[in-house]
Amino acid sequence: MREHLPIYRCAAVVLLLLGVTLAGSAGAEDLSIRNCTWCHGTSAQGYTPAPRLAGQRAAYIAGQLRKFRARDRNAPLDKQYMWAAAQHLGDERIHALAVYFSELSPHAAKDGDPAIVARGKEIYQNGLPSENIVACVACHGPDAQGVGRIPQLGGLAYSYLKRRLEQWNEGYSVSGAVPMPHIAGQLSPDKIDALASYLSFVRYARASD
Repeated sequence: MREHLPIYRCAAVVLLLLGVTLAGSAGAEDLSIRNCTWCHGTSAQGYTPAPRLAGQRAAYIAGQLRKFRARDRNAPLDKQYMWAAAQHLGDERIHALAVYFSELSPHAAKDGDPAIVARGKEIYQNGLPSENIVACVACHGPDAQGVGRIPQLGGLAYSYLKRRLEQWNEGYSVSGAVPMPHIAGQLSPDKIDALASYLSFVRYARASD
């Protein structure tokens, strides 16, 4: 996957510019919100490598921003850009950002390989019992909608999902918690491709916590 570093430079600057209190509604118009969409896409639908924020669960967004602030997420771009971006965000501002983005309507990226979607769906729905890989549906739900701090995966970009799973495999703490290191560590490259492809096509309405 190609890493577009200027996007993350933008993200670092943008979050540091959040100097005003944000209204927690989808209709809020604010320069800092518009600045965020420069990196995360029009209506926060995401650009590689910045993920879609629209419709993501508020509890998950808030939790990840706190992880960036605490420097608990340690993937290379997290350390290089997001640690600094989140270090001055207070809890109230994190909550406001999380609620705002969670209330935007998400769109499925649909950028995976259609030829391996069926394989990805099989892994997602049923797991791989013979390899002791649990079904993703157990935690992320039948429509990959997530729950609480477990993120919505449906419709996220193939390249983003693929890289996150690869980074679990590489030993980084990139998001989530147990049992993800164990699960992702057992996924071969072809299984990661299939899962990421399938999820990129899953349509799910805006999350509500």
